[in-house]
Amino acid sequence: MGSVRIFLPDNSVKEFDHEPTVLEVAESIGSRLAKDTLGALVNGPGSEVVDLRIRLKDGDRLKILTAKDEESLEVIRHSAAHVMAQAVQEIWPEVKVTIGPVIDNGFYYDFDSPHHFTPEDLSKIEKKMEELLRRNDEVTRELWSAEQAIETFESMGEAFKAEIIRDLVRDEGVSEVSIYRQGQWFDLCRGPHVQRIGQIKAVKVMSLAGAYWRGDETKAQLQRVYATAFNDKKDLDEYLHNLEEAKKRDHRKLGKDLNLFVFHPLSPGGPFFTPKGTVIYNQLQSFIREKYREYGYEEVITPQLFDVDLYHQSGHYENYRENMYFTQIDERDFSFKPMNCPGHCVLYGADKKSYRDLPWRVADFGRLHRHERSGVMHGLTRVRTFCQDDAHIFCRSDQLQGEIEQFMTMLRDVYQKLNMLDYKVYLSTRPEQRMGEERVWDQAEQALEQALKALGIDCQINPGDGAFYGPKLDIMFVDALKRPWQLGTLQCDFNMPEAFKLAYVSEENKEERPVMLHRAILGSLERFIGVYLEHTAGHLPIWLSPVQVKILNLTDRQNEYCAELLQSLLDAGVRAEWDDRREKLGFKIRQAQLEKVPYMLIVGDKEMEEKRVTVRLRSAENKEAVEFADFLEDIKQDLLLRR
Repeated sequence: MGSVRIFLPDNSVKEFDHEPTVLEVAESIGSRLAKDTLGALVNGPGSEVVDLRIRLKDGDRLKILTAKDEESLEVIRHSAAHVMAQAVQEIWPEVKVTIGPVIDNGFYYDFDSPHHFTPEDLSKIEKKMEELLRRNDEVTRELWSAEQAIETFESMGEAFKAEIIRDLVRDEGVSEVSIYRQGQWFDLCRGPHVQRIGQIKAVKVMSLAGAYWRGDETKAQLQRVYATAFNDKKDLDEYLHNLEEAKKRDHRKLGKDLNLFVFHPLSPGGPFFTPKGTVIYNQLQSFIREKYREYGYEEVITPQLFDVDLYHQSGHYENYRENMYFTQIDERDFSFKPMNCPGHCVLYGADKKSYRDLPWRVADFGRLHRHERSGVMHGLTRVRTFCQDDAHIFCRSDQLQGEIEQFMTMLRDVYQKLNMLDYKVYLSTRPEQRMGEERVWDQAEQALEQALKALGIDCQINPGDGAFYGPKLDIMFVDALKRPWQLGTLQCDFNMPEAFKLAYVSEENKEERPVMLHRAILGSLERFIGVYLEHTAGHLPIWLSPVQVKILNLTDRQNEYCAELLQSLLDAGVRAEWDDRREKLGFKIRQAQLEKVPYMLIVGDKEMEEKRVTVRLRSAENKEAVEFADFLEDIKQDLLLRR
């Protein structure tokens, strides 16, 4: 074999006379790096994390992962799942193991156990895991023939492992499998895994649940243990703190406490917004409408119900029907619309368009209906009926990059106003199930990638996660608890204009196909409100607060003055209330703070005589002897500037 060249992130090159492992490359750079190596990325940031024991090929681009890299958590948690399985079997040797994958924020392992785990057992498992980490056994990888592996696991009574290997032989034609060993304990696994289990610095066993083998309720019932692991205890403590904070911020709890929305079994997945919740909903729509005027959008209204032929034409019936609701009228099959794009295509084609008419930016707050399984519905963040700040842009190919740029500018504008400053952009490429020719997908993916490069926007590749009609940009907002939420999106579609034979007359007097961009910034308003309530812990900006000012009087002597204040606020367009109950002031203040009202105006005899107010903020700060006229002017500015 000739020279094998491995390229590093700084474009330096390491040469070997054989195909080296990741760890060998790390050792060639330095002993400290080799000691800290946990895994690697090969040939791009969008690639899978690989084991440090794999062999690299000539020309591979290598990024070695250590505890400083976020991607290393996958290795840590994958390895910690094995440590948990070993811990369980050391405590209860009769337990059989099945699978233990990494999931968001942690991992789980499913066990076939005659012993019924209890919450008290979780601390036993965690204590045993910590003992194993201190033992710090080396992790080694071995390749076994499939026959040897089946025979070994069957002799141990590990029937689930033997079944997995048989399926790999049948479905993937494998002849050998990888086994990872730590001390005397071993497990079937593809990896990646750490060098020594002591590299796992912090673990926490979280909870119990039931599960069925391979998710099939006709098969063995298992016990699932959830856990998590981090690169250091500080990160684990922060995660556990955020979990507790998340319980307090749960939008379902806040929605009830603040009287914003309710659910009823007569309409599963259909939220009822109260008057206060409707204020938030309408204010968000008004805000987005302002942006539509600023960025050149026109708003339309399209039907709720369409003949199914529309969805055959758009491709939704073939690719999306399991998420749609159907009915029959006059012996014709109809569907409630799951999205606005097919209707907008019909509207586009209703008259002839010239190149001068493009781009045509058309927005629609129409109600959408999508079938969600009952088990996945979750408050406002997963519902069956909702409305989006949905819009479609029909443009010429030469306008495409400018439209993508304008969308990202508009999105940044909206998110800054909402103080949503932390978000990431993902480029989601063609999925396995899709419509259209490969060259069209090439063109669409390149257009998005080139536009982001031109804007200097970093993005991560999310392979295979595009819509069935085109690739997309997914905007992942990271909230105050560092949780990612997919809200905004921009989808580049050459296929639907083709399906609907949409056209415009070019400058050369020829018919051309427009490009269609599907876009949303907030996404589903229901989902957005749920996410935003949790991000802000219910402390909404003044312009979004259902009640912006609450007047609190000490005694009935101030009633006439309070009535005057209330009317002045209402006349100025301020959403104000007067708590005129004969309760102690402290009780009224606590109630207003629980309702998260931004401003409380406290009125006693002194304030009444001087025609002033004491302004109490929801932060508990007091501003005494404030001229009411000055306060009114300030809050009018708050509302004008949407503060």
